[in-house]
Amino acid sequence: MTLSGRTIPRPARTRILTVANQKGGVGKTTTTVNIAAALAQAGSTVLVVDLDPQGNASTALGVDHHAEVPSIYDVLVDGDPLDGVVRPCPDIPRLLCAPATIDLAGAEIELVSLVARETRLQKAVSAYVERRTAAGDPLDYVLVDCPPSLGLLTVNAFVAATEVFIPIQCEYYALEGLSQLLKNIELIRSHLNPALHVSTILLTMFDARTRLSAQVAEEVRTHFSAQTLKATVPRSVRISEAPSHGQTVITYDPNSSGALSYLEAAVELAERGVAATTEESA
Repeated sequence: MTLSGRTIPRPARTRILTVANQKGGVGKTTTTVNIAAALAQAGSTVLVVDLDPQGNASTALGVDHHAEVPSIYDVLVDGDPLDGVVRPCPDIPRLLCAPATIDLAGAEIELVSLVARETRLQKAVSAYVERRTAAGDPLDYVLVDCPPSLGLLTVNAFVAATEVFIPIQCEYYALEGLSQLLKNIELIRSHLNPALHVSTILLTMFDARTRLSAQVAEEVRTHFSAQTLKATVPRSVRISEAPSHGQTVITYDPNSSGALSYLEAAVELAERGVAATTEESA
């Protein structure tokens, strides 16, 4: 009840976060859609950009993504504006989605020969954010859901964002993948996007009964104390069930431990962002 009635502070300017981890199965898509839903439910305007050819984020938000639907593929490859692609989520007001279709699977190859191939998403997102701000209806957050790889789609996501949000599964292999991810982020910083930084780490699939989960959590908190959220997301059947109903866990079962943990993480993410902005201006 304390969480549900909580008002989340809105950022002074649009925050663009790329949710990334090249290891599969760590909860990237689940984290993207549930954090987005929690922020939107608390009054923020949120856009989810689905960059994964599987289109799982689009499914979870109840947005059509069959082959004929205008999608993020048209934005990246044909240079179409985001305005014609973005769709509202039917369950939550102020939650928007730029869907991914299976066409996106071929985009990696098609992008190779295009001019300014690394900055195509960044230009489209910036133009969309500016148009909405000028129209008096600004976006508070843009969350980009990446595929589990480090190809051109993920590079586009890194160039478009200023913040990286890393979900880490509480298992040993997750730590191994993290060092590789940080090296790649450093490469993007030095060559393409100096503003990029890891702002948020969220521990997912946390099982309080196992010693391993506690050890991984302790290790991550030791090395990344400033970035790691206090909230952790437990293993939860409800979180896994929600996408099969075309919903996030936030609307599917608002009182479940999964929904409450994502709500807690969203509050923390928002409050940290506002605190960081206040420190910068001071």
